[in-house]
Amino acid sequence: MREISAAELATKLKLGEKLNIIDVREDEEVAQGKIPGAEHIPLGQLPDRLNEVDKNNHYYLVCRSGGRSGKACTFLEEQGYDVINMAGGMLDWNDEVEK
Repeated sequence: MREISAAELATKLKLGEKLNIIDVREDEEVAQGKIPGAEHIPLGQLPDRLNEVDKNNHYYLVCRSGGRSGKACTFLEEQGYDVINMAGGMLDWNDEVEK
């Protein structure tokens, strides 16, 4: 599984890159703040919401610490998606968040 650090992802956002980010945390976690522009699809709903994930796009997956997003990456890779896990999750995110 490919990974990116929170700092590297933050730099890409600051440089204005168009990023597809999926936050797989639960509702109450996302209510505390998420990466600006990230789409929220809880891990447990991912199999039923694959129609919202375009196989032609590249995605970064995020959770609290990197574990659940790692599971999501493995699942999506098995389905043929191009994904990268954000290592360390939101615990390592030191940039702005949206609520």
